[in-house]
Amino acid sequence: MARTVRFRLDEQACAELTALRSRLAEHGIATPDQPPSVIAAAAGTIPPAAEEALAAEVRLLALPSIWLETLGTVAGRPDELVLAAVVDAELLAVHSAVHDALAGRVRAPVAAYLPGTWLPHCVLATERPADAFALLHPVPTVRARVVAVGVG
Repeated sequence: MARTVRFRLDEQACAELTALRSRLAEHGIATPDQPPSVIAAAAGTIPPAAEEALAAEVRLLALPSIWLETLGTVAGRPDELVLAAVVDAELLAVHSAVHDALAGRVRAPVAAYLPGTWLPHCVLATERPADAFALLHPVPTVRARVVAVGVG
C-alpha cells in the first residue's frame, strides 16, 4: 500500500466533513475510517530522508486554506464520492513545493497526485457514490485551513 503525504485540516473543517460522513453512515453508506484530510502526494516508499526534506520545506511555507465545494468522483476510483477543492495558485504552489521536496527521494510515486494531474479532495464515501451524492446535494462549502503536512 502506498504511503501518503496529507494536508491535515483544522478542527472546524474536520467537524463539518465528519458531519457529512455521519449523514452518509446513517444511511448505511461506508465512509473512510481516518480523519478528513487532503492527500497531496503518494508513493510506494517515502524514506526518512524524504520525510526530513519535506519537513524542512514545510517549515518555510505559508500553509493555505482549501475551499472544498464540489461533489464528485475521481478518475480511477469510481466507488468514492469526494468533496473536491477550488484550485488556486496558493494551493498549487504548496503542492508543488511538497513534490519538489520529495523529487528523487521516493520510490514509485503515484501519478494521480503529481503536479498537473492532482485533484485536491476529501473522500466522503467509499461506496455507492450516486446514493451518497443524492443524500448530500447541495453540499455547503467547507473552508479548511491546512494546519499541518504529514506523512502517513
